[in-house]
Amino acid sequence: MSLGIFNTPTPVNEPVKSYAPGTAERAALKAQIAAYKSQQRDIPMYIGGQEVRTGNMVSIYPPHELSHRLGVFHQGDATHVKQAIDAALKAREAWADLPWEQRASIFLKAAELIAGPYRAKMNAATMLGQSKNVFQAEIDSACELIDFLRFNVKFMQEIYEQQPISSPGIWNRLEQRPLEGFVFALTPFNFTAIGGNLPTAPAMMGNVVVWKPANTQIYSASVFMEVLKEAGLPDGVINLVYVSGPTAGEVIFNHPDFAGIHFTGSTSTFQQIWKTIGNNIHLYRSYPRIVGETGGKDFVFAHPSADVKALTVALSRGAFEYQGQKCSAASRAYIPESIWPEVKKYLLEDLASFKMGVVDDFSNFINAVIDEKAFDKIAAYIDAAKNNPDVEIIAGGNYDKTKGYFIEPTVIRTQDPGYVTMCEEIFGPVLTIYVYKDEELDNMLEIADKTSVYALTGAIFAQDRYAIHHMVNKLRNAAGNFYINDKPTGAVVGQQPFGGARASGTNDKAGSMINLLRWVSPRAIKETFVPPIDYRYPFMQEP
Repeated sequence: MSLGIFNTPTPVNEPVKSYAPGTAERAALKAQIAAYKSQQRDIPMYIGGQEVRTGNMVSIYPPHELSHRLGVFHQGDATHVKQAIDAALKAREAWADLPWEQRASIFLKAAELIAGPYRAKMNAATMLGQSKNVFQAEIDSACELIDFLRFNVKFMQEIYEQQPISSPGIWNRLEQRPLEGFVFALTPFNFTAIGGNLPTAPAMMGNVVVWKPANTQIYSASVFMEVLKEAGLPDGVINLVYVSGPTAGEVIFNHPDFAGIHFTGSTSTFQQIWKTIGNNIHLYRSYPRIVGETGGKDFVFAHPSADVKALTVALSRGAFEYQGQKCSAASRAYIPESIWPEVKKYLLEDLASFKMGVVDDFSNFINAVIDEKAFDKIAAYIDAAKNNPDVEIIAGGNYDKTKGYFIEPTVIRTQDPGYVTMCEEIFGPVLTIYVYKDEELDNMLEIADKTSVYALTGAIFAQDRYAIHHMVNKLRNAAGNFYINDKPTGAVVGQQPFGGARASGTNDKAGSMINLLRWVSPRAIKETFVPPIDYRYPFMQEP
């Protein structure tokens, strides 16, 4: 039982370390990268707190260094998904009954472990397994993951503090119960922090979880599982399995105790999951919570009054950091004709200075895309552009997968605002630009709003305040995260809750209280201290 009303530590966004030459963090990270590369890690699944090895081993290679094997993970099958569900349900009652402050302590300790002794491990694993440069890893697998854990604890406290009013003679209370059953966390390759947040947010609220990461994120996911175990997470609360999506879905979406899914991935996959859940709705103990963020075709829209240098940096960083493999990456831009020559000049200067290569060399800004499937898909878009007479590739356009999955940052200029690379999510280092006549601003705002099925992130650049007001209103529904004079990437937990609508997901805003509310089921309790003992009301009395 809880014997007090507890205030959790006030969360502050984790400072981003510089990793400049001569710093302690740089030396520690270099050493950890070398240590991981010198060993072959044998990565088990974690079910009911036990390490599970199947012998069906799949090798892991850095996307940027295909000749080097980092280790293996043990692939599971449907029986392991069933075991994970059983372990979760076995742990459910004790975990749900644990006072909330005890749950909070586990995740606060996990944040401190990542901030301290595990920081280099988390970053090194992310850099090697997912081909991120040091800064991209630091803001993801260290800072954002720490922020999710700390801020979600504070949001949890605030949710429990929200209580109804009471009339004289009664006491109204509101309980926030965990969902009945288990939650399925299905996580992507591109952010270690998402891989950590999707299972821990429901668990924090007293739920039990089956977690399936993307195969290409297993290397860092396993390190985070080590953190959770050291932080004291009880056995069975979060169960980590390595199976195919269809294998997991066949078992999970037919289970009566399926209570919800926390998802980040493709729109097509999410829509298929939603359809499956709908078809199986009669099987479930309760209506499952469906929470998902699915992708974007994110824009940068410039006004003639835009600061050209600021705009250019937003394009360079927003489109090409982490090789454009962000749901929020700038992948289409609308530039007015009057400033296009300057924008082009500065953008080409930036791209010419980019260095591309392995993550071990900290001077590299660009690394590899995640795997061969992604490489081939992105290369096909580039090849199609090369063969289209109405499209001009003004930078990049080359690619090579001999040693790693390397694709040059590529800028396409199109004469058609409806060209395929202005509409479809590519998830790679490809930016498509449409140059519009200054006087066609309003028409282009309409086109930008309607071009894509997505509505995740977007940015506008202008110095004219009337123009800013106008553009913000015109693009009101085009993005769930909207930026004024900044790139459309880099949402910070507690500052810019993340998510979008339309085909971009359910907009339940990771990094805010809104998301945690999806993982509880309220119970209103009314206690009457002196209840009536006669059914008659005063109006029934004789005059």
